[in-house]
Amino acid sequence: MTLGFIIAILVSGLILGALARLAIPGPDPMPIWMTIAIGIGGSLIGGIVSQLLFGTATSFFFAFLGSVLLVILYRKYVQHRPIWGPGARRPPVP
Repeated sequence: MTLGFIIAILVSGLILGALARLAIPGPDPMPIWMTIAIGIGGSLIGGIVSQLLFGTATSFFFAFLGSVLLVILYRKYVQHRPIWGPGARRPPVP
């Protein structure tokens, strides 16, 4: 792997993770490396689902949906907060 390829993966993970965090209402305080990991993980999940359904693994839409799913799971199981409603707008309690 080249350095440019690794940088491209990190940047695309950051963009996908940031867009997924914006799609879910309420604050999601997390470090930048977690946002990148959510974006990369969402790309993997979305690629697998796209490959299974349509035979192609390249789909920004499915990568975005996979990232949103990971943000929802992060909020529910790590931050122990609801996804929508009045409790979603409050900051997480440590």
